[in-house]
Amino acid sequence: MSETPVFGHVGHCVTDIERSKRFYVEALGFELLNEITVPDSPSDKLLRIEPPVGLRAAYLRKDGFVLEIMSFDRPGNPDARERVVNEPGLTHLALSVDDIDAVAARVVELGGQVIEETRIGTAVHLRDPDGQLIELFPNRSRSWIYGS
Repeated sequence: MSETPVFGHVGHCVTDIERSKRFYVEALGFELLNEITVPDSPSDKLLRIEPPVGLRAAYLRKDGFVLEIMSFDRPGNPDARERVVNEPGLTHLALSVDDIDAVAARVVELGGQVIEETRIGTAVHLRDPDGQLIELFPNRSRSWIYGS
């Protein structure tokens, strides 16, 4: 038995799980793996949320990476706020593509936003329908970024 953890997923809270599934699958090429409705107990203790928790989750995969999108159907959820990239914590998702403009156009069609002032010719930042920052960069830059 190994003591080394195995990567599971990264969680992302959204306000409309159906809209987010469509966005990540149709705009960014994720594959839907599974959907679950999570029981309030003992999830309330794990998540430190007073019941009712009202959690639905969908698990999406792209290139071995698993993204959990979570939606809480309950009163009292905090409002979304815009985060900046130099704030501690996870800042953005990054995807490489052949055609940044084509993907960016699809993102807008599916409720996302292109942050036009971030276009630098070789990359651009987008926001998903709930404001999550996503970086698009060209496939040709992968070896420069990742070193191989």
